[in-house]
Amino acid sequence: MGKVMAVCISEKKGTQKTRVEEGHFIEEFGIEGDAHAGKWHRQVSLLSFDTIEDFKARGAEIGNGAFGENVIVQGIDLIHLPIGTRLLCGDILLEVTQIGKECHSHCEIYKKMGECIMPTNGIFTRVLHGGLMKEGDEITVCTELES
Repeated sequence: MGKVMAVCISEKKGTQKTRVEEGHFIEEFGIEGDAHAGKWHRQVSLLSFDTIEDFKARGAEIGNGAFGENVIVQGIDLIHLPIGTRLLCGDILLEVTQIGKECHSHCEIYKKMGECIMPTNGIFTRVLHGGLMKEGDEITVCTELES
């Protein structure tokens, strides 16, 4: 079982995301108000809290959403979840569609640190069922019986 550490959105693509009180997840769309929402396979991105903390320990001065992640999760080994895995948070059901992504233009973090963790540690999902998510919510990996 994991815990939601932050929910973040941005109004424009290519910018850092900003932490919000709660995110309204819309079925087959993404998070309301987020630039990456839409009818495609990368509606919501997730990143591990521990991975971010490790990166900060190496000298990166970053805040939540700095990597463009929508949801920061603690307690789930995100990058080892197979494609098709489902995550449940309250009423929200997410399905993993992609692990990592190519970084087309090096972000500010890469320019400063020489690396960025989103291409190798971020996962992408689509919203199968919507609802509200906020910091502190529990998030779990669904078993075959639940899906």
